[in-house]
Amino acid sequence: MRKRGYHHGNLKQALVDAALELIREKGPTGFTLSEAAKQAGVTPAAVYRHFAGREDLIAEAARQGYEIFADVVQYAYDKGQPSALAAFEATGRAYLAFAKKYPGHYIAMFESGISVNRNPDLAAVAQRARNVLEKAAGDLSQHIPPEKRPPASMFSAHIWAMSHGVVELFARNSPGTQSPFAPEDLLESGIGIYLRGLGLIHPDQ
Repeated sequence: MRKRGYHHGNLKQALVDAALELIREKGPTGFTLSEAAKQAGVTPAAVYRHFAGREDLIAEAARQGYEIFADVVQYAYDKGQPSALAAFEATGRAYLAFAKKYPGHYIAMFESGISVNRNPDLAAVAQRARNVLEKAAGDLSQHIPPEKRPPASMFSAHIWAMSHGVVELFARNSPGTQSPFAPEDLLESGIGIYLRGLGLIHPDQ
């Protein structure tokens, strides 16, 4: 484990970076504040200048993760325009790409047990990410007759759940859950089946 240091008073970020490394190695409950302090190169007492406890530290790591995640899915959505279908599919792929590139943030966000309502800043940025996904779903669902149209929040939640399942089972090297298919292919085919069921893409696509 590489010991980190901090510079120019950036203690708070040094502690978050240390926590992210520990989360990747040991999980969100597998380390102490003292370990995070040691990793950052400061005394345990210094941690309490910024965080009341380990859960507050993990919540800040999650908040920063949601900031990145919201930017990633917004970029994917924008890149897919003007096609509602392309934008929607891109946000699903962005979820998988984020989980693979930022595993520490992903775990802090989705596997730590920290509620997104723990503090207002975390709740706001988590909502910003959800809003992008719901916007993509809402755009695409306009092509469904109103009487058959699911709420955009439900539509996006289905894809979020599918993306999350692929990540958890097949993209994070979970023991005993190796798939003969790439996670990206599993997600793409799953989204395709879902969209065909809604009549949004042709059965032969």
